[in-house]
Amino acid sequence: MLLSETRPSTLRATKVFVVDAFAKRPFTGNPAAVCLLDEPRDEGWMQALAREMNLSETAFVTARDEGYELRWFTPAKEVDLCGHATLASAHVLWQRGFREREIDFHTRSGLLTVSREQREIVMRFPAERAVATEPPAGLCEALGVDPVWTGRNRFDYLVEVADAEVVADLKPDFAALAGVPTRGVMVTAPGGSHSEFDFVSRFFAPAYGVDEDPVTGSAHCCLGPYWAERLGRAELWGYQMSRRGGTVHVTVLDDHVLLGGTAVTITAGASIP
Repeated sequence: MLLSETRPSTLRATKVFVVDAFAKRPFTGNPAAVCLLDEPRDEGWMQALAREMNLSETAFVTARDEGYELRWFTPAKEVDLCGHATLASAHVLWQRGFREREIDFHTRSGLLTVSREQREIVMRFPAERAVATEPPAGLCEALGVDPVWTGRNRFDYLVEVADAEVVADLKPDFAALAGVPTRGVMVTAPGGSHSEFDFVSRFFAPAYGVDEDPVTGSAHCCLGPYWAERLGRAELWGYQMSRRGGTVHVTVLDDHVLLGGTAVTITAGASIP
């Protein structure tokens, strides 16, 4: 079968969709805008549309000879890796008629392969392990916590706190947190002996125009390996304790993680000039 025969014909027109990712019902999980481009657009136009959509991420999908090019923009800037908008993009393509079980996305973080399984969409992402480090000046004060452990990967700081109650009760000083030199900050704790989840988390990225991200796939590229090492298991379930909330199914491989979730379309196919 020719690759062009597997693609939805709707890519011939520029359309935008809103999808709740890592969600089983509307108005939960993390909303992302997905823009199917009929031709490449310049960065200024994409950033302007992302600012107009005013969601934590807007994904731009363009067909190419092999798979699709995928780029992600917050309302403030382009990012190198985004999980929930990738899940949302794959969900839209399958809904619009893409017939293959796997989709290849070419991104700023390399080739990302997304597959359609029976109960969830599974994304193969790079593992982004954190290395222990002292917290930078002002981080713990901005969060209002006494950390159990702090570390950093190439994107974010990771802060473990005592328990899930501390995570749930966080009220960060976002203005102060925006001054910390990082994309974002993950705060995490064990799920607890009575929880159905192995770990919980929240994610803050005010420097990138997102005070709190509802459910952050790329954060689980770090959270998965972190908790897999501590719990001695490769397959884990994480819950992001934002107001909307969302569940991420994580399987840790050597250099990659598999991130699983479901999605719900909220609006479909608005035309973009």
